[in-house]
Amino acid sequence: MIPAAMLLSTASAAPKISAQSIIVNPTQPDLNVSVRINKDSTGAQNPAYRVDEKISISATANRDAYVYLFNVNPDGSVDQILPNRLSGANFVKANTTTTFPAADANFTYTVAGPIGQNKVLALASLTPLNLDQISSFKTAQDQFATVSAKNQNGLAQALSIVVTPLPQNSWVTDTAFYTVAAQNPVSTGSLFVGTNVSNATVIVNGQTLGAANVTYSNLRPGTLPIRVKAPGFNDYTTTVTVRAGTTTNLNVEFARATTPAPAPTPSAYTVSIRSSVEGARVFVDGREAGVIRNGNLNVSVARGAHEIVMIAPGYRTFVSNYNVTKNGQITINPSR
Repeated sequence: MIPAAMLLSTASAAPKISAQSIIVNPTQPDLNVSVRINKDSTGAQNPAYRVDEKISISATANRDAYVYLFNVNPDGSVDQILPNRLSGANFVKANTTTTFPAADANFTYTVAGPIGQNKVLALASLTPLNLDQISSFKTAQDQFATVSAKNQNGLAQALSIVVTPLPQNSWVTDTAFYTVAAQNPVSTGSLFVGTNVSNATVIVNGQTLGAANVTYSNLRPGTLPIRVKAPGFNDYTTTVTVRAGTTTNLNVEFARATTPAPAPTPSAYTVSIRSSVEGARVFVDGREAGVIRNGNLNVSVARGAHEIVMIAPGYRTFVSNYNVTKNGQITINPSR
């Protein structure tokens, strides 16, 4: 872990300080460097970190160079991030992005207080710099050097002295910004479901939350299926989008559940006439309905009373009346 003050800083206007550098190179050098933090790959943002959150810093140069990283804190103190006794060498190969700490490092950089906006300065040089005038390791056990300069203006003046002997085209700087938030960012949202009836129940993503007309908090952000139930009403189903730090409102107007219509009465019924007399002719209400085949004949008749007659050679004519109220079966075995 990095000491608490090491990753925190606030930028304020001062002479010789611009949005892109703390010390201004009077010429356009052949060397270019860019510094980025892991939450801002473009270098144009000011992302927020919470206390104890991990952070990494990346540097890219267009030529082989030695990179020095500093952090200016909100209270004006300055920390030297690189070089240190944990990361090893600060040499960066041309057109290669180097991240500090490296992915396989056995330590991490961790954000700590105080709260505020921070500014990280990257100084790239074609030759190694002697920083003894501005920073030093106080003891043999110190992992990070202590910077004697205070605030941005003091750091700019100190670094200007360090680079003065160098050709102006052999060094360059770049900066990155980030903010340490006063509190952990809100990661949950709330949902209010209002209804026009009582005794409604709210079900979100298959889980019953409880009654309607209540605000439910600590919900994970995202689009969720919702169902609202109330006795005597059709269920209401939809989806809602819960957003972190806000309350999503859903108003449900219930419509009365309709009474199912009675099933229609069939206009005709099927009567299966069974008989052992193969080929017998069957008449219904005086009209021939068919012939017994394979011991059966299906006839369609309306509800009510019907006369059924069966005629077959060698058998007495069969005549009978039947009251049909449903699908059914009649067995007829006429005598000889």
